[in-house]
Amino acid sequence: MKRKKERKITPPINTQVIWIVGASSGIGAALAKHYSSLGARLILSARSRDGLYHVKTTCKANPMNIHVLPLDLEKNDTLVEKTQEALRIFGRIDTVIHTAGITQRALAVETDITVAKKIMTVNYWGPVTITQALLPSMLSQGRGHIIVISSLMGKIGTQLRSSYAASKHALHGYFESLRPEIYASNIHISMVCPGFVNTSLGEKALKGNGELYLKKDDVHRNAMSVEEFVKKLSPHLAKQKEEIFIAGPEIKVIWASKFLPGKFFRKKIRESKVI
Repeated sequence: MKRKKERKITPPINTQVIWIVGASSGIGAALAKHYSSLGARLILSARSRDGLYHVKTTCKANPMNIHVLPLDLEKNDTLVEKTQEALRIFGRIDTVIHTAGITQRALAVETDITVAKKIMTVNYWGPVTITQALLPSMLSQGRGHIIVISSLMGKIGTQLRSSYAASKHALHGYFESLRPEIYASNIHISMVCPGFVNTSLGEKALKGNGELYLKKDDVHRNAMSVEEFVKKLSPHLAKQKEEIFIAGPEIKVIWASKFLPGKFFRKKIRESKVI
């Protein structure tokens, strides 16, 4: 009988190079602090150079092991070059974490198409472009871990989030198709679906005309902290789990989508003012 090929053991965190895209605030910043405390070498990326350096100062690690690499996901034509630059910093990347993104607070009919395209460019094309530029290196080294911070909106859609939900659905379609293509090469993909987390994401949401929403809704203000979220998330990432849901009571919406009759579920979503 032909023996099943065993997958290679992933190196321990303290020997890994981890690239966090979206590291200047929120979940990305909390992940940077977490992994730096475990001894990983980090590459921190986001638009805000100042924000990245601030995060670096909060990390309890050798500063030589933390490199700041600013980039702008909206400038898609720069991302392949940025990925090559990231690879040159420590000579390889073992894990990439896509945490950057923008959300929306507008009805579809009131959302300018340029705003919808911006959301899709940042949330979908950014991670996809970086991943495709990074894949040859991971295939060559015979291992890797791609972590995508998606959303419950990657599984359902609700009012005021049409373009945001579309971008997250697209991420699932791409990375779930990619997974079987690279599985035999020992490259893992983890799709993370958070519920409400107390970050500034909602305040930076885009209105239909592209202006910032500049409000923190109660559901986010009262949600779990980024530290609590990362504490719950990290054991699942260590096991390289393929799909991870971390949420409060809003997780019931996901279970409802699976088990309630379709017509009844859609009625509940129409009535929802929370998600």
